Amino acid sequence: MRIRIFDTTLRDGEQTPGISLSPDQKLAIARKLDELGVDAIEAGFPVISEGELRSVKMITKAGLSCDICGLARTNKKDIDAAINAGLDYIHTFIATSDIHLEYKLKMTREQALEKAIEAVEYGKSHGLQVEFSAEDATRTDREFLKKVFAEVAKAGADRIDIPDTVGYSTPEYMAEITKDAIAATKLPVSVHCHNDFGLAVANALSGIRAGAQCAHVTINGIGERAGNASLEEFVMALKCLPYDQKYETGIKSELIYDTSRFVSRIVGIQVQPNKAIVGDNAFGHESGIHTHGVLSNPLTYEPIGPELVGRKRWLQVGKHAGIHGMNAMLGEYGIHPTDLQSKQILDKVKILGDQGKQVTDVELLSIASDILGEKGIKRIVHLTGFSVSTGIGTMPYAFVKLNVDGEDFIGTDYGVGPVDAALNAIQKITGKISEIKIKDYGLASISGGSTALCEVTIRVEDAQGESVSAKSVGEDIVTTSVQAVIDGINRIMLKNMLKEKQLS
Repeated sequence: MRIRIFDTTLRDGEQTPGISLSPDQKLAIARKLDELGVDAIEAGFPVISEGELRSVKMITKAGLSCDICGLARTNKKDIDAAINAGLDYIHTFIATSDIHLEYKLKMTREQALEKAIEAVEYGKSHGLQVEFSAEDATRTDREFLKKVFAEVAKAGADRIDIPDTVGYSTPEYMAEITKDAIAATKLPVSVHCHNDFGLAVANALSGIRAGAQCAHVTINGIGERAGNASLEEFVMALKCLPYDQKYETGIKSELIYDTSRFVSRIVGIQVQPNKAIVGDNAFGHESGIHTHGVLSNPLTYEPIGPELVGRKRWLQVGKHAGIHGMNAMLGEYGIHPTDLQSKQILDKVKILGDQGKQVTDVELLSIASDILGEKGIKRIVHLTGFSVSTGIGTMPYAFVKLNVDGEDFIGTDYGVGPVDAALNAIQKITGKISEIKIKDYGLASISGGSTALCEVTIRVEDAQGESVSAKSVGEDIVTTSVQAVIDGINRIMLKNMLKEKQLS
């Protein structure tokens, strides 16, 4: 069965407290969603502002392959604004629960029903595709809800949506009212679930199994209060979990992680580390039992392969770590300790873990170098020249010279500050030799006074999504930043070089 994915990141997702998107940002996200393969995008609520109207117009004119929809209350002004935005598809709604009718709308049930019918008829008279939502459906009297759906179907609605507006439903009840809606209307039914009790995806899946053909979702589950059903969780659950029938969507699952990160950067809301599918820890392993199992067969402790959603598996050492996982991490950098050396390295790792310290690959490599008596891992990239200039009224400028496997490269660039200029210059060089990008940059002070030390932590990533971290400590922020980046580049290039040797 083909399930329709209606993405409301740009409408319901933007209603997340703290999020406000410009027209250009909304268009960028819309293009990304279209590339991902969603069937419909709810581009916005055209009547609320000039900027919103402009952004919806931009999206409708962008030539996207998916359907473009706009939100409208059940009144002519809202529907006219949607038409003015160039839309031919509206999502119109009115609340039907007694608590909304009494305290928000100040209407009777009959008045609300009349408004719903008028809006559907008005939209259809203007040639629009109309999807009707009974807001707060899951707290609406069940018989009245069936009546509303039946009457708007008679008025010409093309689709019916069941919103669980405050996340109040259970999966069992969502299934029951979905069956009610299908029986009352004989129309395609959508479910729109909120996550106030952490049940949004479960409720959406329950609606689908009861016969709904579409779910309203958002990237990363963003939305009002606790958010909406998240696209990535819903789609992958349909794709991978065992059901009595097969479900399909148009989503290109390998683009899910990239889309998640893209939206996260634009809206400024970081994905929680333990978030399913797209959280940093979703395919990370520390426990010795788990890493040993995953190294033998990933399916022992992973329900799906990370590549399916455009991700990479990663291991971390800590007090729960085992020899197998630790040696696998060291092996990625060409370090192969003896059994005795492995035990000594692991003992130090566990001591740090017991002290509550996070042991990244940076610390692991440092410990290994101490135990093995080496100065460090092999260095492919050497910094042979570096200078920055800055001042009042001039844009910071950096010069960087690197030697990569015996060949010299020079990069120069400007930036908003000396650190930014230096990192931009390095990225100009790495773009010539390998597609390596600086993904994260962190700066912390670890001592005070005039000779204060700073600690710079960076993460670099290659074109295949492989990433490594590096850390450097020093007195000068710019120099320390450059050294951290060079260390990171060395590590990722070394990992890739070793992989190429293994393949050949």
